[in-house]
Amino acid sequence: MKSIWSKHVRIPERNPLPGNLDTEIAVIGAGMAGILTAFYLAREGKEVLVLEANTTGSGQTSGTTAKITSQHNLIYHRLLTDRGSRGMKLYAESNQKAVREYERIIKDRSISCHYQKRPAFLYTMEQPNAIHLEAISARQAGIPAAEVIETELPFAVKRALRFDSQASFHPLKFLGALSSCLTIFEHTPVLSVRDRTIVTPHGNVTAEKIVFACHYPFPLIPGYYFARMYQERSYVLALSGAGTMEGMYLGIDPDGLSLRSAGQTLLLGGQSHRTGLPGPHPYRNLADTAGRLFPGSVPCCRWSAQDCITLDSLPYIGRFSRRNRRWYVATGFGKWGMTLSMVSAHVLTDLICRGESPYESLYSPLRFPRLSSIPRLAGHAAESAKGLVKGLAPDVMRCPHMGCKLSWNAAESTWECPCHGSRFDSAGKLMTGPSQTSCHCHKLIP
Repeated sequence: MKSIWSKHVRIPERNPLPGNLDTEIAVIGAGMAGILTAFYLAREGKEVLVLEANTTGSGQTSGTTAKITSQHNLIYHRLLTDRGSRGMKLYAESNQKAVREYERIIKDRSISCHYQKRPAFLYTMEQPNAIHLEAISARQAGIPAAEVIETELPFAVKRALRFDSQASFHPLKFLGALSSCLTIFEHTPVLSVRDRTIVTPHGNVTAEKIVFACHYPFPLIPGYYFARMYQERSYVLALSGAGTMEGMYLGIDPDGLSLRSAGQTLLLGGQSHRTGLPGPHPYRNLADTAGRLFPGSVPCCRWSAQDCITLDSLPYIGRFSRRNRRWYVATGFGKWGMTLSMVSAHVLTDLICRGESPYESLYSPLRFPRLSSIPRLAGHAAESAKGLVKGLAPDVMRCPHMGCKLSWNAAESTWECPCHGSRFDSAGKLMTGPSQTSCHCHKLIP
């Protein structure tokens, strides 16, 4: 189930780590966040190398819908409530800068990646007041936001929120061009990290500073990220014969859809669920929706994506923990990995090179949870505890990460951990962490 990005684009592969090495900075993960961070650090004159378990861009970056936008669902009204006007404005400023920085770097380096400026929309058929409040908050944050009724969607909406000067691109073409000048070692999974030492099957890397840009930070302690995040899966159909759209759309209602064109192909996304707790027939449901909304369209590709969700909807970008000043992290991007990868690269580069960032307080992994996060924390803890208790029973598939019971996702023929989101193929081979090792499948597939 390759995405349209990885189906036709192959970034030239790199060799594995050749043995023990010393470096100034090591970045773990060669997705968008890791490559952008390494790129900006190298531009600052730092000696930096990247370690990747598989190949560049083969993880979550290959599953994105590749929207470059500061419109992140109903984030601004929530931030105004939870973080006040200053926090909301910092979020808007950092993400608007990220959107502009993509355009600048693509133009300056003449990167051919189907970059296209286009508007982004949130739409609703049930919650017009939520859109109205988000519009007021976004404008207060400094984003020109317009409430509209008419859209290109093949159905009527009660209200939509438009952000102009957003963009889309081909993420792997961009990543291939940007990574060409970096030192990257592929097929080099990190087994463990101890202070300055990164242990891999091919040798150890000793670094003054280490950046965890591997989607989900796998060390249990320090940081305790397993208790502060969960993972969600969502699904995408690429449709031919469905026409094209100028804008990029996301529905805020429970059954809301994600839509955007990529050339003559329309990307239709939805069916989100917590990893390990799949709903029935996500691809079939999307295909039924496509047939209803776009008669005559034909699915030409399908794939899924996985996103780390934090308890307060803000990513963790900054120092990994109070206990280790050498480690940094970028994770918890929710559904907005492209824009927040650029935000991460700038925040981490500022912290590593200058010791501070104007956005450090907002994104810091060391921040205390707000009261509004407590119900989400309780729900996450309950799901994790349920998986751990079930994992104690005999004759169940267990995740090597923390021993949780694995669930079978029939739509993708994968074993998934509902506690922390690790995924394995039908034979038990590791696909997605935080687990660092495969598991033994002694049980028959359901």
